Amino acid sequence: MKTKFLLLLLFVTSMLFAQHIQKTYLLSDTTRFSDKSGHGYDILRTPTKQNRKPFYYSISLPDGNYKVTVKLGSKKQAGVTTVRAESRRLFVNQQITKKKEFVELSFVVNKRTPYISDKEKVKIKEKENTSLTWDNKLTLEFNGEAPVCESIRIEPDTSATTIYLCGNSTVVDQTREPWASWGQMIPYFFNTNVVFANHAESGLSADSFIGSGRLKKIISEIKEGDYVLIEFGHNDQKQSGPGVGAYYSFMTNLKMYIDEARAKGAIPVLITPTQRRKFDENGKNQNSHGEYPDAIRWLAAKENVALVDLNEITNTLIEAFGSENSKKLFVHYRAGTFSGQNKTLADNTHFSSFGAYEVAKCVITGMLSAVPKLTAQLKPGFLFNPEVPDPFETFKWDLSTFTENEKPDGD
Repeated sequence: MKTKFLLLLLFVTSMLFAQHIQKTYLLSDTTRFSDKSGHGYDILRTPTKQNRKPFYYSISLPDGNYKVTVKLGSKKQAGVTTVRAESRRLFVNQQITKKKEFVELSFVVNKRTPYISDKEKVKIKEKENTSLTWDNKLTLEFNGEAPVCESIRIEPDTSATTIYLCGNSTVVDQTREPWASWGQMIPYFFNTNVVFANHAESGLSADSFIGSGRLKKIISEIKEGDYVLIEFGHNDQKQSGPGVGAYYSFMTNLKMYIDEARAKGAIPVLITPTQRRKFDENGKNQNSHGEYPDAIRWLAAKENVALVDLNEITNTLIEAFGSENSKKLFVHYRAGTFSGQNKTLADNTHFSSFGAYEVAKCVITGMLSAVPKLTAQLKPGFLFNPEVPDPFETFKWDLSTFTENEKPDGD
């Protein structure tokens, strides 16, 4: 009964929103978000004129893609504003505005709930219930030294090509600092002709992604000309038992992604798993994925599927930094670096914000030759060479409010 009521509510909301087509929210209105209001400041305290701290703003919306236009700036003060959506998907990074200066920026956000139909829904993990990814609202995070936003305009978008992401903790929209993944950084580099729908989750393998209904959710809404980017291997390689292995169950599962996508007229793209940091005594980073990268390469050639060899590209990136400096790409922090962090973090699988940003560039580097039609939608000025990566000192990241000491599921 509760499920049917929620679906009815989402349908009614969708119809009402469709009637308005486009709606603008003025942030001078201090309404707090609630089920009744349907929009307003959320999660943190409402900012004041005297204290422009980071803030969140949420809007109740049905599943779909939405073009969001933020009018950044203030008549009374200069600003530096970062905008992220849902679980820390990056769209605007440290936009500077002078006093009385306003800048309008647009991006497209995918918003979803777990419901596939009135009888089925994705089996999300317990911790996903507290994320901003699967709820019935679109949430924007305004961060930075002095975040200023005058208004938010929302309108449904049915024309953007949707890029669905399937993967694990190296891909997912990580919800809390200091963890990050390439899937939440990559939207920053593309224009409004594409939108990323990141369905990845920590700890998942190619088969558990399918078993939890995530692929079925994607296939239920995918359209001709969309893309499905598939990166697995980290957790698959730890499985054991009859029929399990890189060229056995893993191949069967990946073939299902390819066939399901193609059946709907979508374009599958296979991605080899990101390298872990594992240097030998000669200063070379070692492959820790066994046969899995080669198996993916073999399947891509056999099925004539586009391939992003992220395993190779990230290995180049890691070796370019070297054994010690490459720690900056991963979650390596002394105890006390973040609020409530009572132990040293030394993780050679999961990325820091800087690492995730660099790995997103590695993914795009592979996409340039694998799917040039898609990378034609990059914002102007994209340049990257994993052999000569960006200096760590030039990267600027505004920390989100919430942190987590425990590493994500999977390794």
